Amino acid sequence: MVRTPLTPWERERGERLGALLRAARGERSMVEVAARAGLSAETLRKIETGRAPTPAFFTVAALAGTLGLSLDEVATLATPAEVAADAVA
Repeated sequence: MVRTPLTPWERERGERLGALLRAARGERSMVEVAARAGLSAETLRKIETGRAPTPAFFTVAALAGTLGLSLDEVATLATPAEVAADAVA
């Protein structure tokens, strides 16, 4: 199966998601947060570093719940600025 290359917007969104999750994790260990969300630490590492920029919805939902974030916050903060501005206009 051949994957369609990600657009620059999708890559940026993935990087923003990773940064958001990393900031929300704070001082907690990656292993602890991943285990509580039902993921491997490697999966969380890939998401946080942008190497997995399009994680499944249920993965994002599990991480958001574990980190005390609402899905609305995640969607808003992970969306690149120019897209958010277009949505308002």
